[in-house]
Order: sequence, then structure tokens, then C-alpha cells
Amino acid sequence: MMKDIPVHQLKERVNTGLEISHFTLDKGPYDNRESFGVHRDDHYIFFVIEEGAASLMIDFQELSFRPSSLYYILPGQVHHRIRNEQAYGWFIAVDPLHISPDFRTVFESQLALQQPYMLNTAQLQQCNSLLNLIYEKYQDETPGPFYLQVVHSLLQSFVGIAACCYSGTNGVQFSMSRPVQLAQEFKKLLIGHIREVKSPSAYASMLHVSESYLNEALKKVTGFSVSYWIQQEMLLEAKRLLYYSQMDVKEIAHLLGYQDHTYFSRLFKKVEGTTPLLFRTYCRK
Repeated sequence: MMKDIPVHQLKERVNTGLEISHFTLDKGPYDNRESFGVHRDDHYIFFVIEEGAASLMIDFQELSFRPSSLYYILPGQVHHRIRNEQAYGWFIAVDPLHISPDFRTVFESQLALQQPYMLNTAQLQQCNSLLNLIYEKYQDETPGPFYLQVVHSLLQSFVGIAACCYSGTNGVQFSMSRPVQLAQEFKKLLIGHIREVKSPSAYASMLHVSESYLNEALKKVTGFSVSYWIQQEMLLEAKRLLYYSQMDVKEIAHLLGYQDHTYFSRLFKKVEGTTPLLFRTYCRK
């Protein structure tokens, strides 16, 4: 019986920091590996859908992927496939170590769930050419002395293309202003500490800024306050555990740092409009 949401580690499958495969209409990206039900990953996943359609549930949002679409899943996001629709394209799993800080800033800058990016004809062709080359080198039966360096260099090129796509619309360059940088750093801290830290002032202290400045930066970048995002991340983690784990409400409350589980339940109901148990019952129908 699952007590917590499983985390899949890339190093348990490969020792290269990269896993790449091309899936076809009759063979999906997970079909040749162990059953990938509901889980988190400790790595990034990129999809390039060439033809067909696919659907994933990612943190309680169903996303549908059409032909010529690019998408990434962040480390820690809970996801699973919800329909066996036919599609073909590319699956790329990447250790965060091999994604430069500038690119990670782009991918992690959005506090809301990232959406699929529609590639134009030229972008799709570039991705396919590059991914075919990466795959060819990755599968090399007689790797040379610089095998991994070459593979990782090619990988950086693909990740760079993906970052360019997500850096803005209509070719607008991604702006690394101080508020944007602070929002990105805050999100990383929030994901890593939400089970223990709920105080806006504590996050401001960890970021070496005042609480008022952090609040101002978050409002400027996202439109919402620090407290709002702390509450949203806590609720998202609570929903993940309610839906995907077998923990009772008291266990979940304690895991999320609430010694008084009745207070946790009241807070959950105040924001969601329903109790944790009713949420679990409704979602599992």
C-alpha cells in the first residue's frame, strides 16, 4: 500500500544523466519500461509530439498534446498518463545537473503550471534533427573517449532550443530582472521546504531580502502575494497526498507540518470549499 507518492530516480535507470527514446504510434514512451503510474521524478522530462495525440494528468490538470508540440515536466511534479491515445515523438529524461542555470530559470520561472508549446515547421524540424543526432550518439556501440561530453553538448543545444521557446512569446527575450530572479529562487525554496516552512518572513530571510520586498517582487511577476503561493503549494501537496497516497488526514497534516490536524482540515475547507476526506472521495470516484 502506497504511503507516499513514489519518486523515480534517473540514476536507477541510467548512469549518463540522460535517457532518450523515440516512441511510435503503437509504442508509447513508457511502454518499454516499468509501469509508470502516479509518480514524481527527480529529473526533467521533455516531450516532442510529432503526430497523433496524448494526454497526461499533471498536478490535477489534464493536458492534451497535439502534433508539433513541445512540453516539459519539472522535477517533483506529480503526473501520470490518463489515456492510451496514439502518438509518436520523443521522450527525453535529463538530470538537472545537465541543464544550465539560465535554462532552468526559464523552465522554473512560472509558478502556475506550464502549458504545451506549439512548434512551427522550422522548430519541429530543428528538434527532430537534433534529437536524432543525440539518439544516434547516445546509442553509439563504440563510444570514443569524449562520448559523454559530445552527448551532453548536443543535449545542451536541444534544451537551449526548448528554453528559447518558453522564454517568451513572439521571440521576446526572457528578462532576468531582479524580481523575476527572486520569484524563481522563491519557487525553488517553496518546493523544497513547503512541508516544514509556511512563513513568508522565513522565505524572505532565506532569500536575504525583506518580506515586503519579496511580496512586492512576487506581485509584480505573478500578480499574487507570497502568502498566496505558500498556501497554493501547501494545498497542492495536500491534494497529491490525499489522492495518490493511502495516508489518513492526520498523517498528511503531520507530514505537512501541522501538528493540529483539525486546523489543517479547517484551512483546507476554507480554501477548497470541501473537507480533505470529501475531496479524496470525490476525486477517487
